[in-house]
Amino acid sequence: MNNNVQLDDIAIRTTLQPGDIGYVTYMHGYLYHKEYNYDINCEVYIAEGFCEFYKNYDPQKDCVWVAEHHDRIVGFVLLMHRENNAAQLRYFILEPEYRGIGLGKKLINLYMDSLKAKGYKTSYLWTTNDLFTAAHIYKQIGFVLTEEKDSTAFGKKLKEQRYDLTVG
Repeated sequence: MNNNVQLDDIAIRTTLQPGDIGYVTYMHGYLYHKEYNYDINCEVYIAEGFCEFYKNYDPQKDCVWVAEHHDRIVGFVLLMHRENNAAQLRYFILEPEYRGIGLGKKLINLYMDSLKAKGYKTSYLWTTNDLFTAAHIYKQIGFVLTEEKDSTAFGKKLKEQRYDLTVG
């Protein structure tokens, strides 16, 4: 955590700008390799998902939250519409020095507020068993682990996990 940064110092915008998709993809690739030893397949997975999001973007159904400090992206989360009035939570990430100041909780609360405001009935996300801190946040707001499968998708043995939430 960066002890000099306060949550109020961080701006959050809700529009994608040129460079955002590439930068957030880079964040995932770099940090997940450094912290979890994931290979380049993780970055490819993120990039493909961003392309899908952008091609199907509907401002009435989809949202992004880009956390910035001194014009640098330091956190991100995205709400992506899916079939059957469901939303998918994707690409939740924080730069390490911005963890522990409440930024993750703020981004997730913005996600939850939008989920309810847009009338979604359910939400889900996919993660891995390595990302236990994020999973703890998801569980705190009501997501429940509903599926787990062995995988080598990111160049190492892990468990892919699906969490689901009924919006109430």
